[in-house]
Amino acid sequence: MSVPLPEALGAEVFDSHCHLDIMVGERKASSGDPVALAAQAAGASVERILDEAKSVGVTRLVTIGYDLRSSEWGAEIARDHEGVYAGVAIHPNEAHAATPEVLDRIEALARLDHVRAVGETGLDFYRDWASKDDQHASFRAHIEIAKRTGKALVIHDRDAHDAVLDVLDEVGAPDVVVFHSYSGDAEMAERCVAAGYYLSFSGPVTYKNAAYLREAAKVAPAELILVETDAPYLPPTPHRGKPNAPYLIPLTLRCIAEVKGTTPEALAEIINVNGPRVFGDW
Repeated sequence: MSVPLPEALGAEVFDSHCHLDIMVGERKASSGDPVALAAQAAGASVERILDEAKSVGVTRLVTIGYDLRSSEWGAEIARDHEGVYAGVAIHPNEAHAATPEVLDRIEALARLDHVRAVGETGLDFYRDWASKDDQHASFRAHIEIAKRTGKALVIHDRDAHDAVLDVLDEVGAPDVVVFHSYSGDAEMAERCVAAGYYLSFSGPVTYKNAAYLREAAKVAPAELILVETDAPYLPPTPHRGKPNAPYLIPLTLRCIAEVKGTTPEALAEIINVNGPRVFGDW
């Protein structure tokens, strides 16, 4: 634990998106992100991460894959740890690796009971690590995998809001769609809400310069809101620049609750109901 535990929530909630493999040092952050490297240096174990999270009311989490190796690792961890579930996918930044053989393996993983999502997939126009053509092809393939397996589609959308929504409109969205670490404005939130998509808010919603995210949270009904860390990335205020972890969920949740004029406990209870709707029965 790199920062003090926040005050425990008065109701249970879950972390809808984190990267346990990077947090425990099983994988090095490909971007060389200093926050992720600091998290790895701390030498946390999966068990320690779960225990710290549970001590503040975060009783479940979803560890998300971004390539084949992380997807296979996450599926194994979810199989072996109560309260842990997995998402499997090839990240848009790795879309060049989304060969037919790799996608077949992702689909096979997605059919496992403890794997509850296809993601994170989508479009990333901030980085140029994969061509737009490869990203579009991979995204469409993952959408079809989510449809065939009946699992939630978890979307990575960075500087690609309109393009992501256009693809979903064009090919038809799966039954459950989650915008991970939602980064759009209130207008986009209205479009997502109209389509029945879930918005998952992470640490940036607490940042002073992110009023647009708080406005988006106002627009979204609680029944379509999730909360996440994206740990070890995107820690909430006042911990920017330090490693994130599921035990910091209460800080983000309290910010969203304040924006929506409700109590953290009331919001947590609704989000906890949303969990099985998105990821299946716990």
